[in-house]
Amino acid sequence: MRTRRKTLAVSVAVLAATSLPVLSGSTVQAAVQERAAAPSRGLPLYVPPADRASYRQVTRLAWRGDYRTAAGLLAMVRTPQAVWYGDESPARVARLVRMTTSDAARRGRLPVLALYNVPGRDCGSYSAGGARTTEEYEAWIDAVAEGIGDREVTVVLEPDSLALLPSDCGEQASEDTPAETPAPATTPTPEAGPSVAAGTQTGALAGAGAAAVGPALTEPTTAPSPEPRPGTVAAPGAAVTAGTPAPSQEPTPFLPADPADLDKQPEAVDQAPTEPELEAEPETGEDSLTEARFTEIKYAVDTLMALGNAKVYLDAGHAGWHPVSSIVPRLVKAGVDEATGFALNVSHYQTDQDTALYGRLISACLAYVADGGEPAACPERDWSRRHLRAWLRAHEPHDPSEMKHFVTDTSRNGRGPWTPRYNRHADPQSWCNPPRRGLGARPTTATGDPLHDAALWVKTPGQSDGRCFRGTSGPSDPVRGTVNPEAGQWFPDQAQELVRFARPSLTP
Repeated sequence: MRTRRKTLAVSVAVLAATSLPVLSGSTVQAAVQERAAAPSRGLPLYVPPADRASYRQVTRLAWRGDYRTAAGLLAMVRTPQAVWYGDESPARVARLVRMTTSDAARRGRLPVLALYNVPGRDCGSYSAGGARTTEEYEAWIDAVAEGIGDREVTVVLEPDSLALLPSDCGEQASEDTPAETPAPATTPTPEAGPSVAAGTQTGALAGAGAAAVGPALTEPTTAPSPEPRPGTVAAPGAAVTAGTPAPSQEPTPFLPADPADLDKQPEAVDQAPTEPELEAEPETGEDSLTEARFTEIKYAVDTLMALGNAKVYLDAGHAGWHPVSSIVPRLVKAGVDEATGFALNVSHYQTDQDTALYGRLISACLAYVADGGEPAACPERDWSRRHLRAWLRAHEPHDPSEMKHFVTDTSRNGRGPWTPRYNRHADPQSWCNPPRRGLGARPTTATGDPLHDAALWVKTPGQSDGRCFRGTSGPSDPVRGTVNPEAGQWFPDQAQELVRFARPSLTP
């Protein structure tokens, strides 16, 4: 009888893996209704095939009788997520993108593509790779555009590319630089169910998502993985020394849950107005690699926007990284005026509250700069709300259509950023597989904020950010006490944490 029960449990898990859209649909819809009363705009979002290792974990959990966690993991992997591309040849990426966008079009859904192939990405750290030259990158972008064709897409363009410029990469490696930079693994295309051979390698997308494509794809794919993080450890000779923020903190008390409610908040304690100290913009004019980076991003914007059916969002880091006055000039130089807008919090953990306010301030500053203002005069998150209100009243356009919009990554921010309780590590690497984080708001285009086009799951939840040494010699993660999987490989412990600590809850 016991054997029959286990067989039935595994059979149920396999069946659920192929039919979960029905199960997860009600869960996702309930979360969407909680998040915003406004109806969803445009097409529903596309669900790519899941990481094969996730189905193996679901089967193991069901075999052990942990049906609740198994159902939660199934719901997680069958929630709309971005499809990642990088490192493929132009011919191959054109074919893969065409398969994904065609499959999405047949299903009447909107695919989100994360393009991650810019030269010199991630300062040569965990997510090293990408095109070798500007010309090679432009040919790759041309191929992506060919694959998209006349089908509707949303593109998150090159996470990390502007918040982590080549000029931000230091000249000497720090003490916790890995001895070898992990190479991207080869990813066989996930299939529609868990019946796959054990031991299949998973995709290498550190803090990102598997390069999953349409179900008809049978040849392996390779894809990189971004780590949009401050203070990234680079490969020897290229450590990051610029852009490192202060440790993440909980949202400051005066920040409203909805930035539109700034004017409804009680007044802060009156104090003499003082100009905030602004972080100086790194010198980029003398750095040929940085100048090439701007050229590459601008080419991608121009090429993809010319399709007429693509919405393109540039990298703007996250609320705990660059000041508004620092990231805005980078966005402008990279061609944000021609793009749909910018993307925030990709692969990170900042709260929806902080991210929404940061997005509004960036958008307002972009409009102010376009009208002749100086970025140094733009408002920052640490201003008092009285001064924020005054600046926005004086300079923010009244019509949201006159401002750049943004999308956010809510895949892992349900519990906000992780701050180590004790400073026991030389580099806590708060971005790298932090413990007890949870899934965030479900993907939706109904955010209730006219500037916030969509909350997306850009990063593939459940895949490792890489080997986290936190200033030690490794190989174990001193916080978790285990050796973390390589960047982009499935991380069962983290996957279960994301389900367990999800806000809103994912499990029935």
